[in-house]
Amino acid sequence: MNILVVNCGSSSVKVAVIDVSSGLHIGGGVAQRLGTDQATCVLNGELLPLKTKDHQGALACIISGLTVEISLAGVGHRVVHGADIFSAPTRLDAESIAIIESLSRLAPLHNPPALIGIRAAIAALPDIAHIAVFDTAFHATLPRRARAYALPHTLVKKHGLRRYGFHGTSHQYVARATAEYLGTGIEALRIITCHLGNGCSVTAVENGRSVETSMGMTPLEGLVMGTRCGDVDPGVLLHLMRVEGLDVDGLDALLNRDSGLSGLSGLGNDMRDIEAKAADGDDACRMAIQVTAHRLRKYVGAYVAVMGGVDAIVFTGGIGENSALMRNRVCQRLGFLGAQFDEDRNRDVDLSLAAPIARISTATSRVQLLVVATDEAREIARQVAGLVQSQDAVVDAAKVPIAISARHIHLTQPMVERLFGAGHSLTHYKDISQPGQFAAVEKLNLIGPKNRIDGVRVLGPTRPGNQVEISRTDEFHLGLDAPIRNSGDISHSPGIILEGPAGTVALDHGLICARRHIHMHPDDAARFGVSDKDVVEVAIDSDGRDLIFGDVLVRVSEKYVLEMHIDTDEANAAELRRGDGGLLVATGAQATIRRRNLA
Repeated sequence: MNILVVNCGSSSVKVAVIDVSSGLHIGGGVAQRLGTDQATCVLNGELLPLKTKDHQGALACIISGLTVEISLAGVGHRVVHGADIFSAPTRLDAESIAIIESLSRLAPLHNPPALIGIRAAIAALPDIAHIAVFDTAFHATLPRRARAYALPHTLVKKHGLRRYGFHGTSHQYVARATAEYLGTGIEALRIITCHLGNGCSVTAVENGRSVETSMGMTPLEGLVMGTRCGDVDPGVLLHLMRVEGLDVDGLDALLNRDSGLSGLSGLGNDMRDIEAKAADGDDACRMAIQVTAHRLRKYVGAYVAVMGGVDAIVFTGGIGENSALMRNRVCQRLGFLGAQFDEDRNRDVDLSLAAPIARISTATSRVQLLVVATDEAREIARQVAGLVQSQDAVVDAAKVPIAISARHIHLTQPMVERLFGAGHSLTHYKDISQPGQFAAVEKLNLIGPKNRIDGVRVLGPTRPGNQVEISRTDEFHLGLDAPIRNSGDISHSPGIILEGPAGTVALDHGLICARRHIHMHPDDAARFGVSDKDVVEVAIDSDGRDLIFGDVLVRVSEKYVLEMHIDTDEANAAELRRGDGGLLVATGAQATIRRRNLA
């Protein structure tokens, strides 16, 4: 399957044809300086004349040349901002294009060029599916605490003020490539991905999900970038507006075009030039390098704290892949994390198609330090292919039963005996939905730093590890901070005190808020077109209110029957009634349950 990927900037167009099965780029073209007399178009290395020096003329030129001998299954368009509306690849039609256009206020430098490319590509290839892939989509899993600004709630709600994050396709691709390189399932890893180029961002990826990222509502927040300032005290901006007489447009230009590496160095935004001048003794260029590395190292440390540890720190992007100096400065003094930097390997990094990943940590390093060649076009093509193959076919009998999972406890047999007495076994009270599992007669009390919750049900049979599942409301009541985790993933989680009739035990870990999930038998998974560990969206169309739950894990086993589990807080938010559900739309690896009228 061949996918055409289109990436439009304000004065440029990049086009690539990706063979999804192999991941290879089998053709491509670049047009630059569009809208000027110096506009150029290069296709497969050959300079071509442009009939019109705009996006439409460039795309028509490139596409006509690329598609002469190549059949296309779909066209993928990179769109920077999808806000909280688009969290998955989306087919482009009049409605979705209008919504993307309405979001241009959030990304005025990025969404308008993407729309020009979308319309021009549809005009050139009207009979092929066109699909948008959003930079913000990967960050849709950010928890509320990570995406919220401390601004008045009325303003936040009125204007949609929140952190969205960007470079999502790059972070997603690099995280997946890292997991494959390490031979470990991504759901078991804590990865920090550092995308360093003219635009820079860093993301904490836990269990395959973005849980923190440096860019915010716009791509201006976070790290020092080529011409963007990144984090700055808002009081400085107010002061500059007063003393320099800056209006909004003047401030916008200062922060987005005249700051960052360019502003610090006084030389420009090319790290190669800055490093060369710094080597010659230029103090401003040295400062630019030091501030950039210091800012990134601070973020790395913060994200290790957010995830409670890290397994891999990864560099990518133009600077991340090519600047041994920047990698060196960032990796200094990370030994306390168990990250042992190898400068010889760092200097020898030479990425290629045959070797797109290099390790720059020592053989004994507990934390892996890696350099990965990003490939956003390949990631976009992969996501587009999943949607094209599925054709959004609605599956019969797609209503998924929903069960409300109240707080409960899983115990090992030794723990049962410590809490209920030697030789004690769990007593069957009643069966629960999943075969072989039951609610036990036994109950325990949970004791936290702030409060306690008495009479919490134990579920059977016993398990290999002790696990306590609570809701966010319970978490605040007890005075604890429980991470959202897949059931069974209890490493680096907080503990809690369990009080039973035969004793009290202080667990050192095991307290979690369970991630939303759907149990499926393999027959159901085949019928719905999903696989174990796919992540889906669920639209609840209840008698109370309609909500879409994202980041829902699919768990497939011969032991399961079809059922979605959410906690009491989520059920209350959706005002669920017995029998409420959603319709499954098969979309390959990007399966989603879309909002529909169940009547």
